[in-house]
Amino acid sequence: MAEKQAATGGPDPRAPLDELYRALAAGPDGLDTAEARRRLAAYGPNELRRQRRRGWSRELGRQLVHPLALLLWVAAALAWVAGTLVLAGAILVVIAVNALFASAQERQAERAVEALTRYLPRHARVRRDGRWQEIPASDLVPGDLLAVAEGDRISADARLLDGGIEVDLSALTGESQPVHRSADAPSSGGGPTEAADLVLSGTTCLSGTARALVHATGMRTELGRIATLTQRVGREESPLEKQVRRVAWLIAAVAVGAGSVFFPIGVFAAGMSVPDAFAFAIGLLVANVPEGLLPTITLALAVGVRGLARVGAVVKRLSAVETLGSTDVICTDKTGTLTENRMRVVAVRAADTLLDPAPGSGTRPDPALGALATAVAACNNADPDSGDPTEVAPLRFAADLGVTDDHAGRRGQFAFDPKLRLMSTVDSAGGQLWLHTKGAPEEVLRRCTRVVRADGADRPLDEAHRRELDAAVTAQAGQGRRVLGVARRWLATAPTGRADAERELTFLGFVAMVDPPRPEVPEAVARCHTAGIRIIMVTGDHGLTAAAIARQVGITHGEPTVLTGDRLDGMSPDQLRDLLAEHREVVFARVSPEAKLHIAAALRANHQVVAMTGDGVNDAPALRRADIGVAMGRTGTDVAREAATMILTDDNFATIVAAVAAGRRVYDNVRKFILYIFAHTTPEVVPFLIFALSAGAVPLPLTVLQILAIDLGTETLPALALGREPAEPGLMDRPPRRRSDKVVNAPMLARAWGFLGLISAVLVMAGFFAVLLRAGWRPGAPTGPGSGLHDAYRQATTMTFLGIVSCQIGTAFAARTEHVSLRSVGVFSNRLLLWGIAFEIAFAALIVGVPPLQDVFGTRPPEPGMLALLLAFPPIVWGADELRRAVRRHRRSSLI
Repeated sequence: MAEKQAATGGPDPRAPLDELYRALAAGPDGLDTAEARRRLAAYGPNELRRQRRRGWSRELGRQLVHPLALLLWVAAALAWVAGTLVLAGAILVVIAVNALFASAQERQAERAVEALTRYLPRHARVRRDGRWQEIPASDLVPGDLLAVAEGDRISADARLLDGGIEVDLSALTGESQPVHRSADAPSSGGGPTEAADLVLSGTTCLSGTARALVHATGMRTELGRIATLTQRVGREESPLEKQVRRVAWLIAAVAVGAGSVFFPIGVFAAGMSVPDAFAFAIGLLVANVPEGLLPTITLALAVGVRGLARVGAVVKRLSAVETLGSTDVICTDKTGTLTENRMRVVAVRAADTLLDPAPGSGTRPDPALGALATAVAACNNADPDSGDPTEVAPLRFAADLGVTDDHAGRRGQFAFDPKLRLMSTVDSAGGQLWLHTKGAPEEVLRRCTRVVRADGADRPLDEAHRRELDAAVTAQAGQGRRVLGVARRWLATAPTGRADAERELTFLGFVAMVDPPRPEVPEAVARCHTAGIRIIMVTGDHGLTAAAIARQVGITHGEPTVLTGDRLDGMSPDQLRDLLAEHREVVFARVSPEAKLHIAAALRANHQVVAMTGDGVNDAPALRRADIGVAMGRTGTDVAREAATMILTDDNFATIVAAVAAGRRVYDNVRKFILYIFAHTTPEVVPFLIFALSAGAVPLPLTVLQILAIDLGTETLPALALGREPAEPGLMDRPPRRRSDKVVNAPMLARAWGFLGLISAVLVMAGFFAVLLRAGWRPGAPTGPGSGLHDAYRQATTMTFLGIVSCQIGTAFAARTEHVSLRSVGVFSNRLLLWGIAFEIAFAALIVGVPPLQDVFGTRPPEPGMLALLLAFPPIVWGADELRRAVRRHRRSSLI
């Protein structure tokens, strides 16, 4: 029997109890030890198992063959061939650090499952061998008889046999309201979290005692099912990761192609020897490989992560910073994210009088209002200073009217039932017994036959008055208010059951509460709309309330399409995709956290980049399915925080928008320093082409070691400083970029290689020839060691090296903006760039001026007049690009 159930997933826990006993081969006295051991062998331990994943060695191996890593391997090999072992070792360190960091990020899913295991207790009390005993929770098996008491973390999914308990389901549902579970509750439809006679693994018993029959353990529990979904939803590469991979292959193709094409040119056209031609090909490869690109991207993203942490967003994956910048859709919860999660009563209806605003402190209530205040104070378990905001708000309202209740007269309680949406208490006051009830207005009214009058007496509730009350409730909900109906009933004797108690009630009125929107949210929403970002509210609240809040904060402007959980559950994935494509203003109401997974999947299927908020365990699959899973730092569960990509330390929607803006800024800055790095490829490659095409008549203007000094020395800090560039004006005034947009595109390459690079190459070669010609060189004249022009040749190559460094300064200022003028962002606003430029000048001076480094890099200081010529290079490069951008802005404005 046990083996069969282990294969099929277990019996139906909602079957009649005798059938469940038979299916589990169990009885009301539990199992014996021998049978429990057999079942443990068949089912396995009551634990959440992790899927088998790649080992560290295999994961590291995968990172070491990343295209950019392969290029770094090539750079290291070339550095070794060139004899610069220190540089080769430095590149190997960069490869190792990046591979280790990337491997660590891949363990995120495993950490999420490890967080899930913390929801399982270490011990459980079961009946074995005819007596109650405590065993490790991992030894529980289906068929065990489990004891549940106040404060216990429930160890497995089980069917209650007797007793009733209050259970905290927030770990699974994200809802803070406790629910009542009872053995005698009628069977109901819906999911396991809604079944009134079932308890679930990972939840907590808040009060009461009960016995339960275990029907599922380990990965077969509801918690285990969520763990399976979380692991099954794999993390895809971010847009930046995909683009970097494409760029790496592009660079590799250009580098290898250039070396392959110009090797025969050197041999057959230039008449070079094979060893010299091979060295020439190596030089071309080194010139085309941007050795500093991968560490620069990594460090720029790390800087973005630190910046986001300062505004309240903790990002756990570096590439996610860039993904934020391409976000198309934000799916956000309402309570606590858009609102303050701080309820207050704003309107009250007592008898036939609507008090809007609600009466304040010191008001002397009339009999009807006093009866309503007495009922909400009695039918309440909250503390005035803490607890569920929906419970605290009515309690404070009653206290303002001078009505308090210490529950000394309480004689019984019917806990809040999420299916009935009611709570009732039996209270003794003035020698009389009263039932006080509050809950969803429609449910309270359904059980009312009378209504209170202003003088405190009551009268029959006719259909016309019932319809008028329904309309009043709907009007309040339409204003974004949460409404609680309140009723009472005089009791002759204590009720025998809930159904007997909650009937023939007298309607006292209702309280309307509001959870005010956070003051900063409307502005943040407006920024999203200006930036072309769509916002979809996904909440468990009433549809009218959700739609009203959406209108208040500016998410919707007309009447949105409100989709309830019931309707969503009946839709196919294609239908949901079509609805989301057709209706831009959509509000999802009364939806379960699990429904978020389907919403995220449908939006992604429509090729949109999705950010999804969540806080419960059941949100974990959706948080991993979304491109950016956003967990709540204050109210979220550990599982949600582990599964998410970003954690909001303040649970504030405005922080998401700030993170999106930061992501756009990081993406722009990545493009800026890629442009900066690529722009130096042309002046590094052109000297080799001139050497080859002149058939050796022009000596090689630049050495391989000097190229490496540029790529791994002088350009690194300015590139990193461009990663800290302030945002350009209009950052949040443009639409999100598409998934298909490339970080390196044709316009960027044209600007880098064909404009900035070409201008730099002309200036650099002009400096090279100026030094040689001044020394009396003519094409074909020998410049090797021992020749009269050898010192002049070393000065000329040094001039080439310094010319590239000088052009780098102009390129750095040009790369700071893509469209606007440099003055609009501030010439000196990026102080790190100024320090980076100072470093590269000092680094170049060391290579040129220190004798041991002169010998290593083949440099010789040019004459002062030639050095002065270098001062003109930066303004020429920057000025030309500034003029180009001005012409583009003029053309664009003339077309508008």
